[in-house]
Amino acid sequence: MALAMAPMAAPVRLVVTADDFGADIAVNAAVETAHRDGILTAASLMVTGAAADDAVARARSLPGLGVGLHLVLVEGRPVLPASQVPGLVDDAGLFRTNMVAAGVDFALKPAVRRQLAAEIEAQFEAFAATGLPVDHVNAHKHFHLHPVIAGLIIRIGKRFGMRAVRAPVEPRGLLAGIEPLHTGFAERVAGVWAARARARFVAAGLVVPDAVFGLAWSGAMTRERVAALVARLPAGLNEIYAHPATGAYPGSAPGYRYADELAALLDPETAARARGAGRQLGRFADFGAAA
Repeated sequence: MALAMAPMAAPVRLVVTADDFGADIAVNAAVETAHRDGILTAASLMVTGAAADDAVARARSLPGLGVGLHLVLVEGRPVLPASQVPGLVDDAGLFRTNMVAAGVDFALKPAVRRQLAAEIEAQFEAFAATGLPVDHVNAHKHFHLHPVIAGLIIRIGKRFGMRAVRAPVEPRGLLAGIEPLHTGFAERVAGVWAARARARFVAAGLVVPDAVFGLAWSGAMTRERVAALVARLPAGLNEIYAHPATGAYPGSAPGYRYADELAALLDPETAARARGAGRQLGRFADFGAAA
């Protein structure tokens, strides 16, 4: 009589991503260190960042680092001349900072949508010009959760080889098991938008994490928090994202604990657990067939 085989436990897959790659040398240096000596497996490139060229040069020397496109459509500068995207920028030629007003224009003004599509395509083209394979796509301040932006990313990104995208569906119950967590109206709305975007990306055949961590504790992904998350990750594809840097830099967010986030990614005990039995640590490209 044949013995029944116990089902194998689903593995815990983990991508650890640094956002804002290319924003400054302080970010780029942290990305390189966290990848070489820590658990960082991916980085999201701002193609118009002040240190984008330096970021690309470093990435070329780090073949195991999955580099993706960090679309910037707020708080930054466009690839296209301001005269070609007047509906997206202010008088200084920088992207508008009011995301609500910009989002309304994307939804209601066809001319602005055309400019938005052109700028998104230009950022994909700028990334392609680096010669780096696109490991994933996300957007600054998660603006890609806007339905118009999400649709354009799907349509345009696939032509540039996009296979994976972040939708920040963060299991807040898991976070609350680590420390008390306030969930207000804004957090509930963001969760709904993220879930809808995730369903849309999955339907488009893209690799999307089952769970993403980094939103509630943005700018404060400390060693204690990252260690606790790594210890409690659910089965499936997870993404932990952070904003490591060697310190504050021009344009950095006030109050962000950049150096502490770098230290969290370098913690030896966390690294040992992330690479432990039943766990797979890698880039999005490593999980394309298994996500």
